[in-house]
Amino acid sequence: MMDCLDLYGANPGRGGHKMSVQASRVLFETRVNLSKLFHIKNPNDISFTINTTAALNQAIKGFVKQGDHVILTSIEHNSVRRPLEYLRQKGIIQITYIAADQQGNITPKQVEAAIQDNTTLVALNHSSNMLGTILPLAEIGEVCRHRRVKLLVDAAQTAGTIPIDVDEMAIDMLAFPGHKGLLGPQGTGGLYVHPEIELEPILHGGTGSQSEAIEQPDVRPDKLESGTQNTVGLAGLNAGVKYIQNEGIEKIHNKEWMLSQRLMEGLLSIEGITLFGPPLGVNKTAIVSFNMRGMDSSEVAYILDQHYDVAVRAGYHCTPLAHETAGTLEQGAVRVSPGYFTSEDDIDALIHGVKEIVRHI
Repeated sequence: MMDCLDLYGANPGRGGHKMSVQASRVLFETRVNLSKLFHIKNPNDISFTINTTAALNQAIKGFVKQGDHVILTSIEHNSVRRPLEYLRQKGIIQITYIAADQQGNITPKQVEAAIQDNTTLVALNHSSNMLGTILPLAEIGEVCRHRRVKLLVDAAQTAGTIPIDVDEMAIDMLAFPGHKGLLGPQGTGGLYVHPEIELEPILHGGTGSQSEAIEQPDVRPDKLESGTQNTVGLAGLNAGVKYIQNEGIEKIHNKEWMLSQRLMEGLLSIEGITLFGPPLGVNKTAIVSFNMRGMDSSEVAYILDQHYDVAVRAGYHCTPLAHETAGTLEQGAVRVSPGYFTSEDDIDALIHGVKEIVRHI
């Protein structure tokens, strides 16, 4: 990122000078590396966004039409729920929520049963950001493909830590962040759109191409990328993706899995602690959510931060649907998010802190 600022901090695709050309090359290299990671054939089918939320809004609002029926689940993030509910309240679409079990699981049969004659889209997360449940995407994708319904996947919790193959999983649109599992900076993300899908852009403006035309260019990725890109951020994202390719997603997932299991074992040994999501031994992302009997989740998080230097998040995690499903809507939950650079000592320090808090209740 410092090299970008120092050496080629120019507007990509907006000039013919060396710095602008180099900036464009780095952006294309980032698309290529992301394409390799997600098994996308054409890098230009990826458009960059400022985060997953922007990608999901573009996918949803650029795809659905008057009278469409959309399916989502009872564990969705507000980034999926709110744009869809906005369209429903405007009288544009109909929505069906598939009820997940308390651990956040849904089945392909539930998806198939919810499909109606006017269903055009299934929108769901690959993994819950509160429960850590990993949905059977390949099987759900096969149902969607067979019923000619498009599949939009929110990969905010899995991009970079769980293998994703857009062809094998029959994913038509994939929204992902740069700042989580892909190890890039905040303010980066992207949207993959299958070549057979044409989205209406929700943002119009300068693209650096076809500037003489009144209309938005119809070529990818320009069609969905109006305005100056976050070149320095995307240079950082490119570095993150290359690091993941070098380390290997399986190695990353295995370490995060080991850390989450160590954490869950430690928390389960403490009286008065309740865990949420898939139980010990079941494959999941590294997210671990818990509550402490007799204390509000926000108070627990505050004490861990102020007295033990442990950063966790408490409350509703922008997913009240998942909290309704887990039965934690009244109290919220404490969410711990171990990552690839978290150590066993970090996990043990958190467990120690929770034990001391429980002793002083």
